[in-house]
Amino acid sequence: MHNAAFRSLGLNWCYVAFEVDPKHLRAAIEGARALDIAGFNLTVPHKLLAVEMMDALDESAKMYGAVNTVRFERSSGKTRVTGFNTDADAIAIALREDLGVKLRGARVLLLGAGGAGRTAALKLASERVAELHLVNRTPSKAEQIAAELKKRFPSVMVTAGYPAGKMDLVLNATSLGLKPSDPSPLDERQFPLSRTQAVYDMIYRPAQTRLLASAKKAGCKTANGLGMLLHQGVKAFKIWTGRAAPIEIMRSALEKNVYGD
Repeated sequence: MHNAAFRSLGLNWCYVAFEVDPKHLRAAIEGARALDIAGFNLTVPHKLLAVEMMDALDESAKMYGAVNTVRFERSSGKTRVTGFNTDADAIAIALREDLGVKLRGARVLLLGAGGAGRTAALKLASERVAELHLVNRTPSKAEQIAAELKKRFPSVMVTAGYPAGKMDLVLNATSLGLKPSDPSPLDERQFPLSRTQAVYDMIYRPAQTRLLASAKKAGCKTANGLGMLLHQGVKAFKIWTGRAAPIEIMRSALEKNVYGD
């Protein structure tokens, strides 16, 4: 999507992917600084590790404790590395656009308490959902985030574990579903899909995970993570270039890549 955007605006830029072992992340950041690269994105498992490796953190990165977008700023012969988080706002926009979910006052079941799960939990709480129920394979991680949210957002009812009542939204922030052999991240014995109206899966490839397939059969509104991917990229594009992103061109490039012609 970024290369399509660069071409459309006549920018002589190029976006490429590099696989970096976590133990080499700091060296990779310094290498990018030396190479005069404008910026880059980070994905799992680098988003949390990078926080301590930045020269400065944007308020978004401070708020969510994770960095997914990095910008290099050059001044007086020095290069400053600044970390941003564009994931959180992208989650809210995608839920509104793709599922029509109004977060304020909503009841949400969130699956996952890793980096993506924590960012989603903080964003949902900041949007003043009414209830937020956190489920994770390691319960202590969900409990830790729940305790943090209760302190920061006392008006939001937060629990660790499956809820007893109906929910407006189930949101998957785990990596379960990336492989065809993966089980669903939702234990339907504890929470049947008939008890929610909508299901959002942050995974976008495959376009339909086992969770989304089950949700469709249950009559839920469903959406994958393509919208979130798009909007975090739109914000990153502006951070790097200082120009408004050509959203529809980026959306079209993503849809072609994920869904085919």
